[in-house]
Amino acid sequence: MDFWDVLNKRYSVRQYLEKPVEPDKLARVLEAARVAPSGSNRQPWKLVVVRDELLRRQMVEACCDQKFIGQAPVVIAGVGTMPQRIMHCDVPGDPVDVAIAMEHVALAAANEGLGTCWIGAFHQDKVRAVLGIPATCKVIEVMVLGYPADRQGPRTRKTIDELVAFDRWA
Repeated sequence: MDFWDVLNKRYSVRQYLEKPVEPDKLARVLEAARVAPSGSNRQPWKLVVVRDELLRRQMVEACCDQKFIGQAPVVIAGVGTMPQRIMHCDVPGDPVDVAIAMEHVALAAANEGLGTCWIGAFHQDKVRAVLGIPATCKVIEVMVLGYPADRQGPRTRKTIDELVAFDRWA
């Protein structure tokens, strides 16, 4: 698929078919995260890939009772392994690095004909408990993955002039 097609095809999927994701497709999606860039190439993340139905159902409650999370055949928790690291620009490093890796997952999934949805509404302590994530790490992102059962609706986007300033803030 053409790169621009992938970018335009990706949307937040909230309904999934009852169809498992093939192991080779999942492997390619996870490989996309593995090759994602990170600060000083630290790769300060671990992805917890949840396929077990019971655990996915437990993730529904941990993610503020969003039912479609249990419907998706795969749930991925993007976990930062260096939560205390602050970059020189005074921004925490893990959220940036994990977000880059997870966006690689989202784009690779779209390329494979799969859908994803970023989940920011979750309870840190509950996700940690369900997935056995140590307190020394922080869940940055949860993402669901599977075959879409819905279709992308119309999207509006701001104009480039609303989003970009050249040389100085304007």
